[in-house]
Amino acid sequence: MRKIPLLTTLLTIGLLFGACSKEKENNEAAANALLATNEIVLTSLDNKQFVVKKTDNGLKLEGAKDKVVIYDIFATWCPPCQAEASHLASLQKKYKNKLIVLGISVENNIPNEKLEAFRKQHNANYTLVNSSENKRIINEIAKELKLGRDFGIPLMVLYKDGKIINYYQGATEEEFIESDIKKALEI
Repeated sequence: MRKIPLLTTLLTIGLLFGACSKEKENNEAAANALLATNEIVLTSLDNKQFVVKKTDNGLKLEGAKDKVVIYDIFATWCPPCQAEASHLASLQKKYKNKLIVLGISVENNIPNEKLEAFRKQHNANYTLVNSSENKRIINEIAKELKLGRDFGIPLMVLYKDGKIINYYQGATEEEFIESDIKKALEI
């Protein structure tokens, strides 16, 4: 008679510990999946990678501490996007070590050659990214700004240390953008 309760107890303890270890494995897998979704890796035309981390406050670009980051969401066929390219290049040149401009195309599967042609034709002398992650970061920015899925371009969002400074939708004067950059850099 004593064998049955002892066997039941051992079986219960075995299942309990087995379930705990399985639960731990599932939690680790979920944590790793969460980490993967909290990072967005953008690839530039020259294959340089930019890691953007989602934080509670916004989007933080690795290696951009104390710098202003402009995410410029554009399309190569968009006239206001074409017009702003030289202004962004001018700001990138002027604030070289304090500003990072990342041009992110909304166009799916656009060949790098087409982006290079856009760069040359419109003097877009700043980083243009073209990767499968473009859509993810665009969606994250739109969600953060509560713009919905269909929003006007160009859309420029200025961040510093992962926090939004300001954003502009549509054609914007260089002076307005520069004013926000100066405020953020405390110049």
